[in-house]
Amino acid sequence: MLSLEDCLDFSDLANDEIEAIASHEHIPLICAAELGCELLKTPDGIRQLHSMVLDDIEHALEHGQMETASRWALVYRQLQHSHPISPSSR
Repeated sequence: MLSLEDCLDFSDLANDEIEAIASHEHIPLICAAELGCELLKTPDGIRQLHSMVLDDIEHALEHGQMETASRWALVYRQLQHSHPISPSSR
């Protein structure tokens, strides 16, 4: 049986990137890890992943949650580096 940590390690996303998906979609981390793995399979999925994290930042800013917005901004910079949007999917 796989543990949550096994599933998180299996994905090609950092734990905080998975947390951003979970936050955006309002789903458990294990489901977010699975969704993230699927999104990474296509350029459009990667674009959707970027959009999710940007939405998380915007939501935090709209609610005056500056620390949360800063955290998601760091996650977004990490995502841009590890899974950039390909020019053809912009």
